[in-house]
Amino acid sequence: MGADQAERADRILDAAKELLLRWGYRRVTVDEIARHAGVGKGTVYLHWRSREQVFFAVGAREAAAMVAAVATAMREDPQEIALHRYLRRFFLEAMSRPVLRAIFTRDAEVLDRFLSSPARRPLQSAKLVASRDYLSVLAEHGLLRSGLRPEDLDYALPAVVYGFFGIEVFLPAEDALSLPGKADQLADTLRHAFEPGRPPSSARLAAAAPAVIAVFDQHANDYRRAAYGGEQE
Repeated sequence: MGADQAERADRILDAAKELLLRWGYRRVTVDEIARHAGVGKGTVYLHWRSREQVFFAVGAREAAAMVAAVATAMREDPQEIALHRYLRRFFLEAMSRPVLRAIFTRDAEVLDRFLSSPARRPLQSAKLVASRDYLSVLAEHGLLRSGLRPEDLDYALPAVVYGFFGIEVFLPAEDALSLPGKADQLADTLRHAFEPGRPPSSARLAAAAPAVIAVFDQHANDYRRAAYGGEQE
């Protein structure tokens, strides 16, 4: 995709994101997206084949940015590759990005029928939380609890993580626990459930970091391609 096409695609996605958060999925049409982006309706369809794909692309671009931010943090501090540290940051990043927050907390006011659309599923999948590739690197370097295989976490890990997102709609309005406080509780739960009892050395984390970062760089690129190419997993 050329620079002009990429700039135009970003302008369309920016408009779609703004309207989604302002009006909700039900009320936003491709005509409105095109008008707010300053392009023709046909131009939107040059990038994406349907309205659903436009909104998938909005979410995929947010997911790419989130995963890239995670990878950057891991480059700066290899301690961040540990499961509990990574998912603490994942939770904070997702809850701080309105589109991803709506997806992970299943905000019907914002997303409406998009919640039941197949286009949403790649954005709320176990792979986005923790892929087998990532977990395999952790297992190889002794960063998971002894005897725990990556496939053993296929159900348990997403259940725990999505539980922290899903509980939001049931919490009282006066809930005083801060977002970092919630992230800390998630991290503590994951550390005790899935990681070795004795914290790994800095050297072990540093040795595993390049392979982990490569996994997350690939995920970010995959979501970026999905956003701009209109491809769905």
